Order: sequence, then structure tokens, then C-alpha cells
Amino acid sequence: MDESRSKIEENPPAVADKIRSSLGFDIGWATNQPTWSDALRALREAIELAGILVVVNGVVGNNTRRKLVPSEFRGFVLVDEYAPVVFVNGTDGKAAQMFTLAHELAHVFFGSSAAFDLREMLPANDPTEQACNKVAAEFLIPERELRHIWSSVKDDSEPFHTIARRFKVSTLVAARRALDLNLIEKAAFLDFYSVYQSDERRLVSRQKEGGDFYANQNLRVGRRFASTVVRATQEGKLLYTEAYKLTGLYGKTFDQYTSFVSIGEP
Repeated sequence: MDESRSKIEENPPAVADKIRSSLGFDIGWATNQPTWSDALRALREAIELAGILVVVNGVVGNNTRRKLVPSEFRGFVLVDEYAPVVFVNGTDGKAAQMFTLAHELAHVFFGSSAAFDLREMLPANDPTEQACNKVAAEFLIPERELRHIWSSVKDDSEPFHTIARRFKVSTLVAARRALDLNLIEKAAFLDFYSVYQSDERRLVSRQKEGGDFYANQNLRVGRRFASTVVRATQEGKLLYTEAYKLTGLYGKTFDQYTSFVSIGEP
């Protein structure tokens, strides 16, 4: 990504605007997406087009019995001048993955590698983590946009759900954003959070692994990375044994994945 490094002391809205500009997004980009999945896909594809590898996986390698637990680990970023990598825990909800992606993207702009947790939406003591949280929140829920609609949503029976649907974020991120902008009292946020935790536990207990294997594999290794590996193998620049190690797929499974990736390329 061709961007000048930002400093953690910079105004979060300015950094958020810089990120949107680099991705080709306007301020209402998420609102225009029909679903959370569409918004997440649009963000992920824009980040990869900007030159950042995005990997989404909810298990260790391809072992579906070894799941990554969101409460312990949501994502990480490895910042590199030529090939920065963002990893997102795929077992997390789509809306939660949005914040993780935005948080790790902020790390790229600040030029710092890190793992991301943010338990209970409580900011870490590290100044860079705090700056990334602020930039991610501003990128996903611009302050001026939220203040503009607050008077019309604050009296809803579920105002945070209304905000979440509009900006394609989790209700927890919506509530925390309202608290940080002093739109609600801390007691109101803690009441909401208590209910949110109970709902999350029920959702996690019902969660199952599924979906198309090859589509999931595209997320697990990163579409951009997968296309590069497949192309290099087909051109004879990479041995199949190396391609197997890089993708975690072997023999006929790799050959079928090659066909899947080739069909999906423009």
C-alpha cells in the first residue's frame, strides 16, 4: 500500500479519512452495503487490492477440531513494507470481524505489528492499541454521522441495533462508540453489555463449521496469496511440494483448489 505513515498522535478522523481514501471508499460506504457479509467482503477485497494480504481462518491450519476462540484471540497484523498481512479469526461474527479488520488496518497505517484482543471492549494501556481502536471506530462509525442520526435513534427500543445495521458493525461496537462520544452514560453501556454477553454465549454454543470447502480455503490462506501461489505453480516458478506446504492442500485436493481459484480470477 502506498501511504505515508501516520503517527499515533494524529487526529483519528484524519487517519480514518486517509484509510478511506487509500481504499477508494467514501464516508458512507458501509451504509450502502445490503448486509454485514457484503460489507465485510467489500472491505476485505478493497484491502487486498491495496496490497495487503488478508487471511480469515477459524481453525488451526485445516483442522476443524482445533478452533480459534474469539474471546482469546481476534486477529493480528504483520507489517511489512512489501507484503503486510492481516489475520482475522473466522469464528468471530461478521460484524465483529469488521472491527478487527479496521483495527489491524490502522496498525498498518501506523506501521506497527500486533495481536488484537480487546476483551470486553476495554482499551489496552498501550498507546498504539488505543490509537488503533479510535481510528477503527471512526473509520466504521464516523462521529459526525452518528451524531447526525442520534436524535432519531436514541429513543428506539434497541438503538444500538439500529446503529449496528446502518454501519454494519456489532451492537457492542455501536454501544461502545455511543459511550465514547458521551451520547450515553456508562451505566447504560454496562447494562447493555451484560445482556450482550448472555446473547453471545448462546450464539457461540450453537455455532457450527460449514460452507463450501474451497471458498473457505480462499479465506484461510488469503485470495491474493492463493492466486499468487497457483499462478507461480502453473508457470513452473514454484514446485508443487512447496505449494502444498504453503496452502496446506495436497494432491488432487490442491488440483481442485487450483481450478477453483482460476475460475474465480478476473
